[in-house]
Amino acid sequence: MPSAIIELNNFNYEIDGKSILKNLCCTINKGEHLSIIGPNGAGKTTLIKCIANIFQDGTGAITLKGRPLNTYPQKELAKLISYVPQAEGANFPFTVSEFVLLSRYPHLSPFSSPSKEDFKAVHQALKQTETAEFEHRKMNTLSGGQKQRVLIAAALAQQTEIVLLDEPTTFLDPKHQSDILRLLKAMHEKQDITIITVTHDINHAATLSNRILALKEGSIAFFGSIKECMTNDILQPIYDKEFLFINHPVSNLPIVIPETL
Repeated sequence: MPSAIIELNNFNYEIDGKSILKNLCCTINKGEHLSIIGPNGAGKTTLIKCIANIFQDGTGAITLKGRPLNTYPQKELAKLISYVPQAEGANFPFTVSEFVLLSRYPHLSPFSSPSKEDFKAVHQALKQTETAEFEHRKMNTLSGGQKQRVLIAAALAQQTEIVLLDEPTTFLDPKHQSDILRLLKAMHEKQDITIITVTHDINHAATLSNRILALKEGSIAFFGSIKECMTNDILQPIYDKEFLFINHPVSNLPIVIPETL
């Protein structure tokens, strides 16, 4: 029986008096991979930043493990949720290993130095993301794909139950996209991590996720299974266009194919 880990109840969020998220109600289960899709400006990134408590002061409620999100101290929250932004512009003045080590701060006592456990967690995360080979390089010398893997390594080293990712394959070439998707799949299946991914790629959502949440103009337009979502009855009103579908040769799930212009 699925158990809820995050719940939104009539959640709303405004920026400068403009309504961005409107009356969101949904339950995200422990251990699932949820993809959030929708057109530009639908509120996707705003939603995961609200779940990460980066954006605050929304109305309604977000609960985490049955407790209001806004009652968690930041350090306690950081032991439960990690947030992976887009790699674009991630030019931090640290080496790769220094940057990933920063993610261990929720596990450190005040004024304490990193322990053997902290360095072990960093080493394992670098190994898992295949980034150990450039652990001594500065972040600003890495390619987009390398940076994205390092950002995911930091989330892994943080050792949280929930990982939020904002368009993790944007700006990446096909090989690096494939590398990131395989990594996310392994994280979900082998470590039982709850993953919430914002993506513009409907096929990535369809091949990786357990369920899809689609937003349009800040409201939930769809929340359910891949099979239910991948039809024109659902997607056409969300994106204001028709799609062509075929069944994936391996999963047999429907995927979107490019149209002939």
